[in-house]
Order: sequence, then C-alpha cells, then structure tokens
Amino acid sequence: MPTPPRPQKRPFELSTHGITRSDPYYWLNEKDNPEVLAHLEAENAFVEASFADQKPLREALYQEIIARIEQTDLSVPYRRGPFWYYERTVEGLSYSIVCRRPAGPLGEQPPMEFGGDDEEVIFDENIEANGALFFATGNLAVSPDHAWLAYATETEGDERYRLRFRRLADGYEAPETIQATYYGLAWANDSATVFYTRVDEAMRPFQVWRHTVGTEHTTDALVLEELDAKFFLSIGKTKDARAIVIHLGSKTTSECWLIDPSQPLEAPVIVQARRQGIEYAVEHHHGSDGVDRLLIITNDGAEDFTLLVQPRKGGTPVEVIPNRPGTRIDDVDAFATFLVVTERLDAERRLRILPIPDGSTIDHETFDRSWLVDAPASPSTTWEAENPEFTSTSLRFGQTSLVTPSRVAEIDVSTHRVNLLKTQVVRGEFDAAKYATTRLWATATDGTEIPISVVWRSDGAGPEHGPSPTLLYGYGSYEHSVDPTFSSLRLSLLDRGVVFAIAHVRGGGELGRRWYEEGKFNQKATTFTDFLACAHHLIDHGWTDPNRLVARGASAGGLLMGAIANLEPETFTGIVAEVPFVDCVTTMLDETLPLTIGEYEEWGNPSESESVFRTMLSYAPYDNVTSTNLDGSPRRYPRMFVTSGLNDTRVGYFEPAKWVAKLREANVDNEVYFRTELGAGHGGPSGRYDSWADEALVYTFILTTVGLV
Repeated sequence: MPTPPRPQKRPFELSTHGITRSDPYYWLNEKDNPEVLAHLEAENAFVEASFADQKPLREALYQEIIARIEQTDLSVPYRRGPFWYYERTVEGLSYSIVCRRPAGPLGEQPPMEFGGDDEEVIFDENIEANGALFFATGNLAVSPDHAWLAYATETEGDERYRLRFRRLADGYEAPETIQATYYGLAWANDSATVFYTRVDEAMRPFQVWRHTVGTEHTTDALVLEELDAKFFLSIGKTKDARAIVIHLGSKTTSECWLIDPSQPLEAPVIVQARRQGIEYAVEHHHGSDGVDRLLIITNDGAEDFTLLVQPRKGGTPVEVIPNRPGTRIDDVDAFATFLVVTERLDAERRLRILPIPDGSTIDHETFDRSWLVDAPASPSTTWEAENPEFTSTSLRFGQTSLVTPSRVAEIDVSTHRVNLLKTQVVRGEFDAAKYATTRLWATATDGTEIPISVVWRSDGAGPEHGPSPTLLYGYGSYEHSVDPTFSSLRLSLLDRGVVFAIAHVRGGGELGRRWYEEGKFNQKATTFTDFLACAHHLIDHGWTDPNRLVARGASAGGLLMGAIANLEPETFTGIVAEVPFVDCVTTMLDETLPLTIGEYEEWGNPSESESVFRTMLSYAPYDNVTSTNLDGSPRRYPRMFVTSGLNDTRVGYFEPAKWVAKLREANVDNEVYFRTELGAGHGGPSGRYDSWADEALVYTFILTTVGLV
C-alpha cells in the first residue's frame, strides 16, 4: 500500500469571540507556494498508485460509460426567427458544436438529420478551446438580426470570462475583448448595443455596462452598480423583446430594474424598491391589446410565492396564482397566448400552463383555466425546454425519471396534443423494464417525513434480495432541489447490484420555502440529521447495512458529507466528498475570499455574531475531526474519496486539502484519497471524456469500498 502524503504542520492560531483555534495546516492556502503545488501533486500520485491494481475495473467502467452514450448526437433544434438553432457532438471530440440552419414555413418540424449543405457552424468549442486543458463557454448569444454572435470563454476554471463578438456572415472578429461574467448578457433591439455584467475582486457580479460592438471597451458606459456586497446582479432579455431585466438579489431580498431594448441609451427604471426579506422576479408580457404588463413572482405575504400581474406603467397588482402552502412557484414564462409556471410539489418539478385566450386578459380566472403537463410516474421531473418564440402556440418541454431516459416533446396548448421530438439514446442492451424506482419517506428526529427517491435493478437488488450496496446522495442548501433524473452513467452501478438513492433533506427546496428555512442558519444541523434519518431508514427497512452504505455530496453537499462523518462515522463504509465546503468557519470569517459576504444570509455572519460563530463551529467538519469516540476508543472514519479544483473560486482547494490532512492525523487507519484538478475549478474537468473518466474513478472507489470488485 502506498504511503499517503503528510504535509508539514506549522503553528498558526485564529482567535474569534474569545475562542482560539489551532490550524497547523493553514499554510496550505498559499496557492503560489511551490510546496503547496508539490503536495497536491503528491496527493494525486498517491491516488493513482493506490488504485493501480484496479486499473482494469476503472478502464472497464470508462468503456461502459462511453459505450452507452450516443457520442455523435444532435439536440432538438429550436426555431428562432428565420433559423433553426441546435448543438451537436461528434465522437472523439470533447466539446459541443453550435449550429443553425434556415427555417421553412411555420409548422415545419425541426430537422433532426446531421449535416447538410445548409448547416452553418456558428461556434465550435473544440476549435475555440485550441488544446487548452480547460475550456468553458459562458454567454453565447446571437443578436436580434442574427448577424452577430456574442460569446464569453475562459480557460482556467476560475470563472473569469472574456467577452468577444463575431460577425457570422464572414467570421470577422470585432477587435475588443471585455472582462465579463456569465451572469447574463442582453442585446438591445438595434443588434449593436450589448449589456453585460462585471465582477468585483470577490467575484461578485456588481455592475451592468453598456457596450457598442466594434468600439473600445474603455468607452463603455456604466448603467447600474450595486455596492451592497450581499447582492448579486444578473441581466436578461424577456421573450417578447420589450424589456431587459436587471435582477439584484441577495439570499433574502430582491430588486429589479427595466431597460427598454428599443431605447438602450435610456436609464433603467426600478420596478419595486427593495425591502428586506421580500423577494421578487419579473417577466414581461406584451398583450394583443398593446398593453405592456409585468408578471411578478413574489413572497410578499406569501411563503411559497404568488404570481401577480400589473401594467408596466404602474397600477394595482392583481393576483393570478395565490400562495399555496407546500407548492412553491419557481418561475414564470410568458407567451402571447399563454403562461408557463414552473412549480414544485412533493419533491417534484412540474409545469402548469395558463391559457390567455384573448392574448391580453390575465387575472385570477387565468389560474382557474390552468392545467398541468402530464408527467412520468413518480418520482420524476418535468422542465421547460428551449422556447425562444413569443408567438409560439406550443410548448417545448423535457421529462425524465430515475428509470426514464430524458425526452423532449412539444405540446399544443389548444389541443393538448403531445408530439415526442427526441428520446435520449442509451446504446447497448438497456431495458428500462429491468429497473425500478419508488419514493420512500424517512422520519426525522423531529417527526418530519423526509422524501427519498430510490432506483435499483429489480432482478438483483432491493429489500427482497437482502441488504444491497447503496449510494446515498445529498445536498441540502441554498433552496436547491436535487431532481430525480436519469443517468446512463449510473447504470454501471445499478447493473452491479448497487441501489442509488437521493435524500431530499431540508435546506433544499424540494418541499417549499419552509423546507429551505428549516435547514439554514441556526437550524443547519437539521440538514445533517435528516440525511442520517434517510440512511437509517434504508438500513432499518432492509435496503442496505452500514457495511454496504456509501454517501456522496458536492460543494455544500460536501459540507454535509463532512458533518455526517463526524456525527456517525459508523453508519457509512464510504464517503465521496467533491469540492467540499468543510472549513466553513475559517472561510466565513475571511471577507477577502470570493463570495463570503454574500453567504452571510445563508449561513450567518460568524464575525459579527458569537452565537452564529458557535453554531457554525459546532458542525464545521474541519474543526470537529477527532481521534477518539465518546467511549475513548480510537475513531476510524469511513473510507473517503475527496476532490478539489486548484482554480476553484467557490470552495478553495485548501479546505479539503486541510481536512484530508487532519483526518489522516487523527488516525493512521483513516483511508482517505484526495485528488485535485490542477487546471480546473469548481465544476471539475470541462471536456466530456475527461468528466466521464473522472466518474469512472469515483465509481471504482465506490465499488471497491462496498466489495463489488
């Protein structure tokens, strides 16, 4: 067995609210220190050496993954003006190719064949990457006249994008390059003016700028600036092309401004001034009567949000959809003759269509006429797909479940007739009938029922076959919901007898705003105990046992992994913690780090409040690593696989690096593997083949941990 790296301990102390913490690995945050890079490289070498004996399994998993994927594939083209736009991939190439083709008469079906003399490649990411180890595209937006392409790219994984402009007719590149973000971009209707966002030193989007294509960026005009460090700024254009919306949002408060895209030089106009704790978002609808209306989703007096409508020029808002406790309104999209509302109920996303027969009257009766798009058997998810045309009379949507490959369909809003456009191809011998899915409910410590979405291969796993190897996934922060979606990659686990489960714990948004509120601030520990309740439910009902149970989570879900490892290390045989937020106290005390201040409304401010500090310290994974159990016996943590990205601006690589060192220090028997993407950031490698190879390594860890080799 190779010897794991052991970084040097260097005395360092942090004192807060009269409490002093020793952090001998603090020096690992010195990114430019050659010793740090050498340590990360040594950790990577340790992983490769440790899994050398499993190279055949790792390679087999990788080959299985790519063998199931239609590597040369085509997205369903969507119509925008005179063109069909789509993306395609080519076997052997890592990135997408964005294309368009001339569109025929209205009602024409999208062209699903490859190539053709009329295809125009407008952006080939494989060429743009130019051999870079990492490549990401941020904003990719065609001008209203379809003549120009605005595109933002970055090659480090640090989310610092460079915005450029290309004339599509001849490939001419405008000379300017602008530092921008991926938090939206909006073309004015003149196809020459562009609004974009910039970030501050903490990577917070805080400004909107106006640019004219072909001019020096030094002549750009500042349109709006947000100085409150808790607020993030984003921008986008409404479907009816009548408004550009600037959205300012903290974790608890919103404010929106409008720009007329036909008058790009005019100053933005505020919709509603911010009020602490009030969130809202705005969509725009240009009625057949010529009246411009604002559709407003807000939590003002409505915990799970309500939908209002009011004239753009001002007036009394009219309630369209009332607050329905437990049914969370997430979004609204406006078409000429109908609205589409995305809502959540019982840990499932669904679409509600609200007809507007006369194209103008939107009121409470609009909701009375509404209906839901049919969904696959529960647990499943339905979402709105690409629908750029305001005048469309049909809706493009997508659906999937844990056993149902993703499909894209179109529904005629008048007749309710559904036209299936594409189903995800799973190559090989895939048969959905061999797999089963269900929804379980675990009982939390306070009696709350926690949903668990489960999938397994019914001819070899499940309670009727005795305890099975099980992978339990969790997140539980930021009101983010983990949807039950299909994965062809996951079949490599299911076909080997592994059960896969999602714990929809509090802190997420699966069951409404209350679900989120009960898993944040001083109630954050609820997220962890909910996850443990789900684990115990699976054990107590014969799905698995502690010797076969592996937990997995990423980012804030990595914090969850670190917390449950400290709370109940004996419940799990393995843990996968990807880019984990495990040194949360130290990070949240450092306002110079990216995003820290904006996170205060999610976690609290430990610098300002001793109560918040003590609460956070009570669950922080790094601070609570211990070498002994309550009975004094040596503590052994589950087998762990931990990842990070050197250029990660969201969770610094040094957090998991320090955590891993401390875990090994606590007990030499703690088996921990730590792998860092040295040329990437929070999302890991950018190329699809590299991502699949990474997943094959994670699967190798999981299968060897549960004894399925």
